[in-house]
Amino acid sequence: MAKYLLLKHYRGAPASVNEVPMDRWAPEEITAHIGYMNDFADRLRETGEYVDSQALAPEGAWVQYGGEGRPPVTDGPFAETKDLIAGWMVIDVDSYDRAVELAGELSAAPGAGGEPIHEWLELRPFLTEPPTVTE
Repeated sequence: MAKYLLLKHYRGAPASVNEVPMDRWAPEEITAHIGYMNDFADRLRETGEYVDSQALAPEGAWVQYGGEGRPPVTDGPFAETKDLIAGWMVIDVDSYDRAVELAGELSAAPGAGGEPIHEWLELRPFLTEPPTVTE
């Protein structure tokens, strides 16, 4: 099994087919979208492929080490930034092909007007230990 991170970008990813921003959706459209994602996660729980998921608030800040004896340096928040990650899901699947299949299915979540978003999801494998080289 291999773990993959599915990143859901609210802004900053290539444009989706149904790209009406979520802040302009009707409440029932938001409910349908979240329901789709919850049903998707429930199905993956049943197959053992679900690990975790979380929606993220738009607020945030960059944090950097400030130096010995100094507090961390922060910059932000950047709610107006071009890039915004809306949430993530971690899956544990048998193959890259299965990860792509599931990402494609999650991309079909409904959006404005109840139509599938066809949003782009960033699919990232978890870094694993490199093979040991022996001579």
